[in-house]
Amino acid sequence: MSKNVLLTGGTGFIGKYLTDLLIANGFSVSVLSRSERKNTPEITYYKWDLDRNFIEEEAILKADYIVHLAGEGIVEKRWTAKRKKELLESRVKPIDLIGSVLKKNNKILDAFVSASAVGIYGAKTSEEIRTEESDPANDFLGSTCQTWEEAVDQIGALNIRTVKIRTGIVLGKNEGFLKKMAPSFKFGFGAILGTGKQYVPWIHIQDLCQIYLKAIVDPAMHHSYNAAITDNTTNAILSKTLANVYGYTLWLPRVPEFLLKIALGEMSDAVLKGERVSFEKLQKAGFQFQYTNLEAALSLCVH
Repeated sequence: MSKNVLLTGGTGFIGKYLTDLLIANGFSVSVLSRSERKNTPEITYYKWDLDRNFIEEEAILKADYIVHLAGEGIVEKRWTAKRKKELLESRVKPIDLIGSVLKKNNKILDAFVSASAVGIYGAKTSEEIRTEESDPANDFLGSTCQTWEEAVDQIGALNIRTVKIRTGIVLGKNEGFLKKMAPSFKFGFGAILGTGKQYVPWIHIQDLCQIYLKAIVDPAMHHSYNAAITDNTTNAILSKTLANVYGYTLWLPRVPEFLLKIALGEMSDAVLKGERVSFEKLQKAGFQFQYTNLEAALSLCVH
């Protein structure tokens, strides 16, 4: 029988791509969903409800691997105190719930693979290239990611191999980051945000899903990995390149920092600041990125 992979967040942007890749590689796929969904020959859906602390335990008992992708969007709403709590709990509570079922049933997975984010290094901009050994930041993004990863470590304490994928912005066709950014650029109204000097670690969706697949099948992969291209892409470079892909040169002035801070509040840190990260650890693990050229990756996503 084929090995089973259970996904949280399986109906989202990354989850849909990963599901297709897993099926193409001979895995059976299960997905945890808050709403009733009809099973297909390839995907089995199970119900869960984090508010009620409920999960169909069969989903966990059937799984050989679990991939945790669930979590509220970081830049979907202003960071009020309530929203910050939602962002953290939407990432940590699923892990706690899954962990309780694993303990109750003495279930040992082949691996537990979780999303994380390069936001663990904080909302700041410097010339340092962050590695997996760099200290987490003390700001909201850094502390959220650290708590998220510590929850994963509790799964590891059950003698289960764990892998944490620290992701940059994900480039995909009409999805994710570009779903928000591309429309203004498509119609010629793109602009640089703030100084434009903030780094933007990025990765193409297909590379990201291949990293998840490798994390599942490679027993040598443990702990954290940066999943973003190591280059000098800043917001200015990204903006100019995206405009070029659409066939024009940026003409609007930069959007001033103070306007973004007024419009977005503390959440503006997520777009006005950014660090470079190293992908050397992934390369040493034997992973080869297919998409390392920004313009080529963007062209695939918008045409």
